[in-house]
Amino acid sequence: MSNTMQTDEIEEVLSRPLSRELLARDLTRLAYVAKDGTPRNIPIAFTWNGSQVVMCTTTNSPKLVSLRHNPAVALTIDTEVHPPKMLLIRGTAELDVVDGIPEEYLEMNGSYEMTAEQRVAWEAEVRSLYDSMVRIVVTPTWAKLIDFETTLPTQVEELVRQRAERNR
Repeated sequence: MSNTMQTDEIEEVLSRPLSRELLARDLTRLAYVAKDGTPRNIPIAFTWNGSQVVMCTTTNSPKLVSLRHNPAVALTIDTEVHPPKMLLIRGTAELDVVDGIPEEYLEMNGSYEMTAEQRVAWEAEVRSLYDSMVRIVVTPTWAKLIDFETTLPTQVEELVRQRAERNR
């Protein structure tokens, strides 16, 4: 399978109801290659703006050195139920240093359970801590939705096809 898809194919995957549900979740797993060549996979808060996944991090985060060196990333957004629902996205990270707190950072942390008072205290703490942040923006170049009902991992789809051929 190719590492890239046509824009309309990506849009079709990302516009499915289950994809939209997964894109509304709090956390994704960001996979990238560290500067030393070893893989990393970290949970990170994100928001979907309709065409891009936006994550935010500190300006001194080690992952920024790696992403500047090799901006290729893979994202996994999934559920904790059986069968799992998974949205897999690949793309290239663009880094955007922002003065103050990016609006997306405040949005992506808005779904955690906080009282109004906790939210005010949290936001004050964040604003006092960060002079600037870095937006990590990923425009999908490939996407796959796996629900284990209508879609399967590519290798499993291949095994199902082979079994059907054997049983003819």
